[in-house]
Amino acid sequence: MAINYSEKIPNNVDLSGNKTLQRALEHWQPGFLNWWSEMGPDESTNFDVYLRTAISVEPKGWAHFDYVKMKDYRWGIFLAPAEPGRKINFGEHMGQPAWQEVPGEYRSTLRRIIVTQGDTEPASVEQQRHLGLTCPSLYDLRNLFQVNVEEGRHLWAMVYLLHAHFGRDGREEGEALLARRSGDADNPRILTAFNEKTPDWLSFFMFTFITDRDGKYQLAALAESGFDPLSRTCRFMLTEEAHHMFVGESGIARIVQRTCDAMKEHKTEDAAKLRGLGVIDLPTLQKYLNFHYSVTSDLYGSEISSNAASAYANGIKGRFEETKLTDDHKLHGSEYPYMEVVANQIVVKHAPALTALNERLRDDWVADVQAGVSRWNRIPEKAGIAFRFTLPHKGFHRRIGLFTEHHISPEGSILSEAEWTRQHASWLPTEEDRAYVCSLMGRVAEHGKFANWIAPPARGINNQPADFEYVRFN
Repeated sequence: MAINYSEKIPNNVDLSGNKTLQRALEHWQPGFLNWWSEMGPDESTNFDVYLRTAISVEPKGWAHFDYVKMKDYRWGIFLAPAEPGRKINFGEHMGQPAWQEVPGEYRSTLRRIIVTQGDTEPASVEQQRHLGLTCPSLYDLRNLFQVNVEEGRHLWAMVYLLHAHFGRDGREEGEALLARRSGDADNPRILTAFNEKTPDWLSFFMFTFITDRDGKYQLAALAESGFDPLSRTCRFMLTEEAHHMFVGESGIARIVQRTCDAMKEHKTEDAAKLRGLGVIDLPTLQKYLNFHYSVTSDLYGSEISSNAASAYANGIKGRFEETKLTDDHKLHGSEYPYMEVVANQIVVKHAPALTALNERLRDDWVADVQAGVSRWNRIPEKAGIAFRFTLPHKGFHRRIGLFTEHHISPEGSILSEAEWTRQHASWLPTEEDRAYVCSLMGRVAEHGKFANWIAPPARGINNQPADFEYVRFN
């Protein structure tokens, strides 16, 4: 299913056949370009970047690689191919034809979901806009820019849905998506995690490994939606999202590799000595993992949620890989386990599966994050180093949900306020930790050169060598 690049807004939805919609989106486009100019990657306007651009939405051969100036990147609207006769696969409307237009009774819910998802996309770009100034290599700079332009395209995907299906309300929401700013005191982004700073490349790699993985699971749940345009939009977004997670997982793996190499070469596990060698000690990496994991866990919301139950029952948002599951897809009488604190103990309870859907999706994400962490652990294992990364308890450092009022250690112990105050600096990055990591950040922009704190990749992008000229500064 090819994409039409001859139009002002590239698309595969026959935009020219709907002049009213085309004019509305062309009216929004200059605002987007102004936002990109103001909040996109800093000091990168004239760079030629070796980027992939979607040319099709078919699974094979969908991307073309070439040098592009990011301001000239052809952002557009791409939906996965329609499934003829697609039905709603879950909830009380199960078996009915998928909706091609928004049902009136679900209009506000669908709009809120689309706006919330859409708001995360420009927020990520804003959080990362200064990172190019401290890139550890041209390879990494190119990967950052690829993530940035695709987050911008994902914003287009949500804005298209708002304009095409929500009339004036949708157009106003589209303008608001360009008005909010990550971390702004007066007009912040909707979700807390997207108002956190991304001040260094370690934070960026953790974000793309952990938080973009949340994006994968949220998009996968929305890809099951009975609202077919949303489903088709999210299915193609998932294709692009895979690279973002690869950037994060491989980036951390390369940091771990470099640190383990230094530990073996200098026969030391002493964090101070390793910092003296200009690498990031493994306990500090664990602290960053704890922080990003806990902050991202909050994005799933409360463990028990009537809103999640309604979205499922109404056919709006499904479970991860809904159609591969073998239950009744209505969850009548089903239960799901969750944890909470009772009488100063963490206990497992069971709730109706419908109201525990947030927790189920969080558990799917946890299993996926754990698989990535296990792959990282092969590096010190192979090097004969005893250290292993672990995920903290789900109640650790939570600000949303049933653990909000409690202090939980990474091992799952309930702590007093005094105990938490005394110990939390050994579990979460301190100002000193962050200052040290930031001290390592300096731009490395020579072909084949990499910052001292990160190993080169095993292979380059699109079968190119690692020392390929991924960015031309002009």
